[in-house]
Amino acid sequence: MLTLSGAKSAAASAARGRHFRFNWPLLAATALALSGCSPATTQVAGADPADPAAKVARAGYRSTIAPYTSLRPATPAPWRERNENVAPQPKQDR
Repeated sequence: MLTLSGAKSAAASAARGRHFRFNWPLLAATALALSGCSPATTQVAGADPADPAAKVARAGYRSTIAPYTSLRPATPAPWRERNENVAPQPKQDR
C-alpha cells in the first residue's frame, strides 16, 4: 500500500514537471520594461469630437428604394406582333 501511494506521487510529480508554469512576476516586469518602448501618443483626429463648434460633414438622406420601378405584368399584346418587332429584318437582294 505504501509503495502504491509512493508510485502515484512520483507519477503525479513527473506529470506536473512536464507542464509549463507561468511566472506572473516575470510577465509583469517584462510588460513594464516594454511599456517604455512604446511611442508617445499623437493626436489622430483633427478636431475634438466634444467641441460643439467643430465642423463636421452634413448627414444626407438617400432612399434605398428610390430607383425602384414597378415590374408588374403589362397587358398582353398579340404574340405575332411582338415577335415581328424583335425579329431581325430580312436582307434585301442586291
